[in-house]
Order: sequence, then structure tokens, then C-alpha cells
Amino acid sequence: MKILTCLLAAVLLLGAVGTSHAAVRITDDRGGRIGTYVTKFQHLRSSGESVVIDGLCASACTIVLGAVPRDRICVTPRATLGFHAAYDFADGGRTVTDPEATMLLYSMYPTSVQHWIAARGGLRPQMIFLRGRQLQAMYQPCYPARYE
Repeated sequence: MKILTCLLAAVLLLGAVGTSHAAVRITDDRGGRIGTYVTKFQHLRSSGESVVIDGLCASACTIVLGAVPRDRICVTPRATLGFHAAYDFADGGRTVTDPEATMLLYSMYPTSVQHWIAARGGLRPQMIFLRGRQLQAMYQPCYPARYE
């Protein structure tokens, strides 16, 4: 768990290095292992590239919100963010919520996202979705020339 904490902290502390006009598009990312996403978004932050969320970004994918500066993220009308508590696999393959990792994950999100999550009961095993007008009120919209 200490390694996970260090990796997530590194994402938050990493400064952008270099500038790029390219954009990375997220269209159907259901998440996965947190460490994989920490590494992926460290590289993305350092690259200077922008992020276009143009579909589903769920689970560990939402780490992008804490790793990439807000002014380099835009959302299309199709964007959907899915949040849930962090979990580990126990004996027999069943999942168990990891409260420490869940709190760490929650702390990475911008304040507006934290408030939205808290208003829905916090991060739980069940997925909650942020989309539409609520999402577009938090993140700048992508204009067609920016994400085509």
C-alpha cells in the first residue's frame, strides 16, 4: 500500500515538462489496475498533451482528473466519468473494498468532483456516473476543432 501511496503522490507532484498540441482521446476506458494508470498519466502529464474525454472514463481512468492539469482536460457531450471505491481481490477471487486506497483516490480528485461524489454518498462499491451538464459545468467543453 505504501508503494501505491508513493506512486499516486508522484502523479500529483509531477510538473508538466514540455508543450504539445496533441490530444489524447479517452473513448471507452473501463479502468484497471491503479498502478498502471498512475504510470500512464505521469507520462501524459509530462508530455504536455491535452486530454479529450469523449466517452466512458471509469474506475482507475478517473485518476486523469488528479494527474493532468484541469486546463488540459476537455469533455465532449458523450463524456461520462464512472467512480467507485478502490478494491483488492481476496481469497477465491472475491473483491473487498480497500478503505485506505479509496481515501487516497478520493483525495486526488479536484474539489468540485469531491463535492459531487460526497453528495452521492461517497465512493462505494457501486459505480456512480458524472455526465452531461453536471460534468460540463466542471470541465471545459471540447470544441470540434480540438477533438477531431
